[in-house]
Amino acid sequence: MTMAPKPKKVPTNRTFHGDTFVDDYEWLRDKTDPQVLDYLNAQNAFTDAVLEDTKPLQKTIFDEIKSRTKENDTSVPFKKGDWWYFSRTYEGKAYPSFHRIQSETRPDPDVVSDREQLLFDCNELAAGNEFFSTAGYDISPDGQYVALGIDVAGDERFTLRISNIATGEVIDESVTGAGCGLEWSTDSTQIFYGRVDDAWRAHQVWVHEIGADPATDELVFEEEDELFTVWPDTSRDGTWLVLHSQSRLTSEVRIMKAERGAEQIVVSERRAGLDYSVEPAGDELLIVHNLHRTDFEVATAPVGESMPESWQPLLVAEEGERIESVSAFDTFAVVSMRSGGQTQLRVIPREGGWGEPFTVPGGELSTVELTSNPKSSATGFDYVLTSIIQPSTVYHYSTATGQNQVVKERFVPNYDRADYETSREWAVAPDGTRVPLTLAYKKGVKPDGTNPGLLYGYGSYEISTDPSFGPSIISLLDRGVVFALAHIRGGGDMGRAWYDSGKMLNKKNTFTDFIACADFLHESGWVHPDRLAGEGGSAGGLLVGAVANMGGDRFRAISAVVPFVDALTTILDPSLPLTVGEWEEWGDPYHDPEVYEYMKSYSPYENVEAKEYPAILATTSLNDTRVFFVEPAKWVAKLQETATNGAERPILLKTEMVAGHGGRSGRYNAWEDQALRRAFLLSQVGVRQ
Repeated sequence: MTMAPKPKKVPTNRTFHGDTFVDDYEWLRDKTDPQVLDYLNAQNAFTDAVLEDTKPLQKTIFDEIKSRTKENDTSVPFKKGDWWYFSRTYEGKAYPSFHRIQSETRPDPDVVSDREQLLFDCNELAAGNEFFSTAGYDISPDGQYVALGIDVAGDERFTLRISNIATGEVIDESVTGAGCGLEWSTDSTQIFYGRVDDAWRAHQVWVHEIGADPATDELVFEEEDELFTVWPDTSRDGTWLVLHSQSRLTSEVRIMKAERGAEQIVVSERRAGLDYSVEPAGDELLIVHNLHRTDFEVATAPVGESMPESWQPLLVAEEGERIESVSAFDTFAVVSMRSGGQTQLRVIPREGGWGEPFTVPGGELSTVELTSNPKSSATGFDYVLTSIIQPSTVYHYSTATGQNQVVKERFVPNYDRADYETSREWAVAPDGTRVPLTLAYKKGVKPDGTNPGLLYGYGSYEISTDPSFGPSIISLLDRGVVFALAHIRGGGDMGRAWYDSGKMLNKKNTFTDFIACADFLHESGWVHPDRLAGEGGSAGGLLVGAVANMGGDRFRAISAVVPFVDALTTILDPSLPLTVGEWEEWGDPYHDPEVYEYMKSYSPYENVEAKEYPAILATTSLNDTRVFFVEPAKWVAKLQETATNGAERPILLKTEMVAGHGGRSGRYNAWEDQALRRAFLLSQVGVRQ
């Protein structure tokens, strides 16, 4: 068998808090070094050679994903102003195109009309580029122009493109290197946009006059505190620009009329630990905050400055509930929240004052969330419901009539939901905490101790692992795989306290929760002890990397997608992207010896041992700004040198040379990447076709 490439060793000494240690692979950090590129290409060749016998399975899974995708499809139109907006996908084309049409009622986008206007076609914009991504698009208030951000490298730095919809003429693409955030002024003559600093922190909001030299752009606001990021948003009625300054624990919000030079109003000055967000609602503000309750409440306040103690409660979270956000319309508001660990939408009527809240119908073990609803005067709203086995279904709820109507259920060819089942199970962590799992499997699969399984987890940033449908998951279920989502601490699945108990000096709870979920799958008979695979991406890559060290004997194979596996090195370097802001998530090992020792005890790279590991496939991208490619590159190099694995449990690295944190762009490339990872895991758990 081909041998893994051996990287050179250039020892780098690091000293922190009296602890000096040597890092042999720090030299991999420089992606401009030809030796680094040669090494990554050699690793790619090695991975391709090892996975050669899985290529038929890769192709089969790719074909299955394609066969379960309606390639010629349309999105559900949403209304903004006098127009209905929607997108189309086409067979054989990697990207969507975006359109609009005028109509009194919601049009059927499957019927092509000569009255349609093309906003832009991503396939045309992507032509000639190996990578293509957008930062979303926004329509000017007068309906004449469309603005979007374009990234052709994967580093999430965008060129702003503004065009006349009627003529298709590009009237401005002079602003380059912008960050996320793109909002129009009320008079449709200016764009508010974000910029990032050298550490890729969103620290500024600027305003650009359409057609003017960017040198004349004006700074609207700069966030000087390195713990905070800032981004612009506009109210649903387009009147207000909202500037959110946010750290992991604290926030501060400014509002101003969405016009150049408008006065800025600080709603409430930042106060350590006070986390709040603001939604303008006509003559008052709706504020989601945690002043009184860990799991937040919705309050009202006058438009302007106010003290949090004066905010009037409108909806208070009860035991087992977590309020996440509120969306304001003219005659009602919709609260996005969690109850008993599951998503929920709660409506508060507003006619002559705020009325009694009520809950919109959802589904067991499902995810329900708002979709695009930009019209503030709407008398209802669209929302989507999905689960692991339920294709996404868009509903329209009418607040005027109380009717709930299916607008569109995603059509999945060659799929019958009745063939599959889901269930809720509970694992018990070492400290006695009950950890929920959501399982999906094909009907007839029983917990008889023989099944292959895949356990997926994330567990950071209060991001919840909510169920959703994916064709590649069905390819697993059809092969008898039990698919499990681990709702572990560090995520937001069970509320803010669930998050707090899986971060900072509690971070190891995230890993032991995941191991407890693996133990449950084995002990309950759902998965054979030698047929369980694990998967996680980004911070979920940290999860599976740490688990490989702490409890790797529970897993036959691991897929680590853009994994954050050199956490200690990264969080010790304040000059790196995102690091300082991350100190409120992981702790500050740079200044705090206790945090340093704690992170060192779990950081995957620091704890590689001479023992047998699961088979590992780490995938990364050269232009990833969020998690540098060097982290998985170093980790795999150290594993390949140290682990005692035989050829049947390979440790592999796959690097995309023109891509970012989300991997290659375009749906066909994404399907190929999914098929690669699925085939690797399946082959390891004994499924070869």
